[in-house]
Amino acid sequence: MRSFPNTRIRNLGILAHVDAGKTTVTERILFLTGAVHKKGEVHDGTTVTDFDPQERERGITISSAAVSCFWDRHRIDLIDTPGHVDFSDEVERALRVLDGAVAVFDAVAGVEPQSETVWRQADRHGVPRIAFVNKMDRAGADLEAAVASLRDRLGVVPLPVQLPIGREDGFRGVVDLVGTRAYVWDGDGLAETEVPVGLRREAAARRRALEEAVAELHPGALEEFCATDALTDGTLAGALRELTLSGAAVVVLCGSAYRNRGVEPLLDAVVSYLPSPLDRPPVGGGRVPADPAAPLVALAFKVSATPTGRMTYVRVYAGTITKGDAVLDTATGRAERVSRVLRVQADRTEELSSAVAGEIVAVIGPKAVRAGATLCDPAAPVVLEPPVTAAPVVSVAVEARRGTDVDRLATGLVRLAEEDPSLVVRRDPETGQTVLSGLGELHLEVAVERLRRDRGLEVAVGRPQVAYRETVVKGVAGVLYRHVKQDGGSGQFAHVVVDVEPYDGEDGFAFASAVTGGRVPAEYVRAVEAGCRDALVDGPLGGHPVTGVRVTLTDGATHPKDSSEMAFRTAGRFALREALRASAMTVLEPVAEVTVTVPAESVGTVLGDLASRRGRVTDSEVRGGTSVVTATVPLAELFGYATRLRGRTQGRGTFTTRPAGYEPLKG
Repeated sequence: MRSFPNTRIRNLGILAHVDAGKTTVTERILFLTGAVHKKGEVHDGTTVTDFDPQERERGITISSAAVSCFWDRHRIDLIDTPGHVDFSDEVERALRVLDGAVAVFDAVAGVEPQSETVWRQADRHGVPRIAFVNKMDRAGADLEAAVASLRDRLGVVPLPVQLPIGREDGFRGVVDLVGTRAYVWDGDGLAETEVPVGLRREAAARRRALEEAVAELHPGALEEFCATDALTDGTLAGALRELTLSGAAVVVLCGSAYRNRGVEPLLDAVVSYLPSPLDRPPVGGGRVPADPAAPLVALAFKVSATPTGRMTYVRVYAGTITKGDAVLDTATGRAERVSRVLRVQADRTEELSSAVAGEIVAVIGPKAVRAGATLCDPAAPVVLEPPVTAAPVVSVAVEARRGTDVDRLATGLVRLAEEDPSLVVRRDPETGQTVLSGLGELHLEVAVERLRRDRGLEVAVGRPQVAYRETVVKGVAGVLYRHVKQDGGSGQFAHVVVDVEPYDGEDGFAFASAVTGGRVPAEYVRAVEAGCRDALVDGPLGGHPVTGVRVTLTDGATHPKDSSEMAFRTAGRFALREALRASAMTVLEPVAEVTVTVPAESVGTVLGDLASRRGRVTDSEVRGGTSVVTATVPLAELFGYATRLRGRTQGRGTFTTRPAGYEPLKG
């Protein structure tokens, strides 16, 4: 196994809207780098990264897959992420451990809803990106329009570094504006040539525009530009790298991955412009440097059950993880033993003796590690911030058809939730049913199918139900609750007074103490907050989780013997429940932004159908003979919409969705 210094490692993600060609780009990268010897195709079900049977049947990526390859003396650890909104948590966990990303866009559609969503996810994690405008061979492909959509919809400064040679079906190459060379593909062969005569004037003009744009953003480039009225290739390339790392601009390339055109320059751009582990800020508040000699710090971002054992994917941020090491899981406080260290190639693995800071590998041995846990040297505990897990919005009741399978179903559901933290399993206290919740209808379909295939279970599934929430419209002040309990031995005493009001923060809950004079000690204040969080689990209107509430503890009292954290936690819980019952409350329902693409003659039918589903149209435009309608629709009204849309458009209509938050339930 070749060893690479940190500077020659690229931890790379491939991000895109569904059907933008993300997996095809990944497959061509693997083929060109020699990682595989035959090009895989999504439509044939022969791709390396989409190896799960459901992925191959559905033609979509469901789980992020890790692979490694080599290009220009660099190792690229690549993660192919899902493009469907129902699996956005897989993207979130991958972005948490990546150093850079390639965002793939359709040359006809430009920025689409889910590509905008994953772009914002990458923004939150500060992941530098380059853009690859794919499918340049399609009818209607337009690089300039795609670049404009990057600028308008994502609010970035796009810097195209290539000029296409040929249009649509005649697309056959690109002019590299940095090196002023042409790359032309004939079949699967690549030829590097001079810029075609017919494109030299346009190439010179675009090179000039690129130099001017870079000089405006980069002080060093501006100094050279003012002195010489031009930029050398080296200065331009160096400035593009620095602008990419800072996020001040986005380098844009183009090609057609399916026709093997444009991928080699993309790989060169990955090496040239995207960061190594050493180019990224240290994690853990700057306390964890990417140093192989430092104490071990690694983040588990994915857990997978395999025939060879429970596999935990980790990003090593500091130190070295070695076969046989004892590591501390700071989430549970348990010591775990690493029995194997593996380099993952999708569904294949390669045994390693160790992995160092900057590498992404899998380990076997830890039995209770969950995604988001920090693994570290037991002598130097460190806790890294875990990836954010989205709250579920759709639920189904599941039960085993055979009584003998009840325990096996329970075990299978626990395993699913361990592998995918965005799946939540609970028991309904009223009906006694087991309820599986997730991020969408497709998300739950895939999970249930895994139970059937992987565990051989016959499962009955109820109708999907959306996850409602409750919120405060108008609060109350001065709600008093006294918790007094005396039944022999030590008693319980807690006295609290709370105010409740609406709150619009992202986390949905805020707590503060306005108690003065030490009437409630700090440890009891924390207990009151914990009790309030307990009360948010089920609201007064329908037992739905409560969000959008601010609680202020305004007064309280203690007893010298009978007060305890438990007593104040209980008082906090019941005080907030009483306050919520006295407040003006409303039920919230999840809504989605739906983008429907249909033939122009079908737009009237689609608009009528959206209106019948309580949809609110927010945008409508015509793109090359097709109409694109964007609407906000309650999620509960979208069950079965795919079948209805196909029927009303003779199979020619398509749609995509993305979460748009919650709105008050009307009617």
